[in-house]
Amino acid sequence: MKQIDGKAHSIREILQGQRYSVDYYQREYRWQKKQVEELVDDLAAQFLQDYDVSDERDRVQEYGHYFLGSIILSQKDGGTFIVDGQQRLTTLTLILVHLHLHQGNREDRVKLEDLIYAEKYGKKKFNISVPERDAVMEALFKGQAHDTVDASESVENLLNRYQDLEGLFPEEIDDHALPYFCDWLIENVHLVAISATTDEDAYTIFETMNDRGLSLTPLDMLKGYLLASITDSQKRALAAQTWKKQMEALRKLGKEEDSDAVKAWLRARYAQSVRERKKGSENQDFERIGTEFHRWVKNHEEALGLKESDDFFRFVHQEMPFYTRHYLHLREASLKPVEGLEPVYHVACFRFTLQYPVILAALNPQDSEDTARRKIRMVATFLDILLARRAVNYLSMNFAALSYAMFLVIKELRGKDLAGLSQFLLAKLADQKLDLNGTEDGSRAGFSDFRLNHWSKGYIKTLLARMTVFLEEESDLKSHSLSAFFAGGKARFEIEHIWSNHPEQHQDEFPTAAEFAAARNLMGGLLLLHKKVNASYGDKPYTEKLSHYHGQNLLARSLHPTCYQNNPGFLQFVQRSGLPFKPHDTFKKADLEARHKLYHQLAERIWDPARIAQEVGA
Repeated sequence: MKQIDGKAHSIREILQGQRYSVDYYQREYRWQKKQVEELVDDLAAQFLQDYDVSDERDRVQEYGHYFLGSIILSQKDGGTFIVDGQQRLTTLTLILVHLHLHQGNREDRVKLEDLIYAEKYGKKKFNISVPERDAVMEALFKGQAHDTVDASESVENLLNRYQDLEGLFPEEIDDHALPYFCDWLIENVHLVAISATTDEDAYTIFETMNDRGLSLTPLDMLKGYLLASITDSQKRALAAQTWKKQMEALRKLGKEEDSDAVKAWLRARYAQSVRERKKGSENQDFERIGTEFHRWVKNHEEALGLKESDDFFRFVHQEMPFYTRHYLHLREASLKPVEGLEPVYHVACFRFTLQYPVILAALNPQDSEDTARRKIRMVATFLDILLARRAVNYLSMNFAALSYAMFLVIKELRGKDLAGLSQFLLAKLADQKLDLNGTEDGSRAGFSDFRLNHWSKGYIKTLLARMTVFLEEESDLKSHSLSAFFAGGKARFEIEHIWSNHPEQHQDEFPTAAEFAAARNLMGGLLLLHKKVNASYGDKPYTEKLSHYHGQNLLARSLHPTCYQNNPGFLQFVQRSGLPFKPHDTFKKADLEARHKLYHQLAERIWDPARIAQEVGA
């Protein structure tokens, strides 16, 4: 090899004034919400270990440091190419854009622009140079919408992961803490950059680090410890076979699914403590299982009932396959709707990653298959209702905001039968003092004031999709599956404003553009339409769009008078439900308000807590 350089750098040193290229064959940005959520949670937790509201800004330099791993670079053709680390650097850039916009023009803002792009001849050159991403990065940086019709995988993921960031930072990183966190992130978070002068050397380093002399993973170490504790050779062989079969099935689902299944099982079944979200708090059971579950199990033998050889055999051969098998079913049901487990997909549509340990906590190895599935539907329905209520009240549902509350739920779920589970879940919803109508104290208005904004966009799409599919199913018209609204390929849908963005056309009812914009974004003024339809007709006045709505999904079609003719399934549902569906030849302020009330009533029917109790007698 020629010269190789490896050195630790702060995020500022890695990104400021630098420009990285990515070879054409590895240009896709593929991180999902799970990876971004884990990164943000780790960063926030490390920062909050030291942050104190009374600190002066310059004390941040004394805060602890965080190591983000290594990246591998290749110097060629007069530029620097990323061989390994593109996903992390891209995600860091999205985080920096998010923080830049949230700082606004405050006097104590941390200047982050130079870490995001370099400007030359009046044109921005972003730190990771991939031409197809320039337009979307420019839009994100300016806080503008970006057209995703026929967008690439990377562009879609960039937009989705950026939207995810809006709800991922914990409340403790508030306006006061924001510049402190920005300082800490760019100065105290480090990467080791390993740089080679040729592609060949860079890829040799990459292969050496990833393929040779692989150290044992936490899962390997847990397996070795558990099997070594089974003294009967025949039972050990049987347990080893069970372990192999289960882990192979999980790995077919995706990378790290085997480890994630074990974490979900241990958290659901055994975690007794969780870290408090305040300065100086240390990781507890819930967090340690997430980072060092092999060591945690070994240190908690007694609490897990692991004393004799037969205890370890039972743990591996009976308990582990029960929970990991159900985890596998839950993950499959979260990726596409599975008959009998539809509520699991409903929760996944909210991008809520904590549902797996919460649901598993309600299961017992002695449960029959029917009982287990009913418990799964119960808990998933509870989570679905909870998340819908939080969505319309603008409350975060990220890991940081809900991990403590969900841990308390997990502890209470253990060991309950169907009747006890139903009673607990219904009581828990009542204890929240929060529903679709807002809070009891009036501090949140709920659905009556629910409208589209940067934070609510992803959740509004979920709610509209659920309403659309529910209406079609109840009307015996199953033209759209729920997955169609979230899948890639041709089945792509966007939020459609019934009113086009022309405030001058509504001055008789809205004197100012701001008043018009607030009304236009109300939930009742929105639909889901295929992206190409939305792009074709979105700017037309309502009277011209109405005929096009008639050819779309039933929720859109219900605006048109002909929907109320020769449509027996829909008309029977309207009569049966008593919901105030009606056609709208024009769409004025009164029409918008009526439509908004209709959506509210439709939501009350979909997210009705009575659905939980129905499972007891199912």
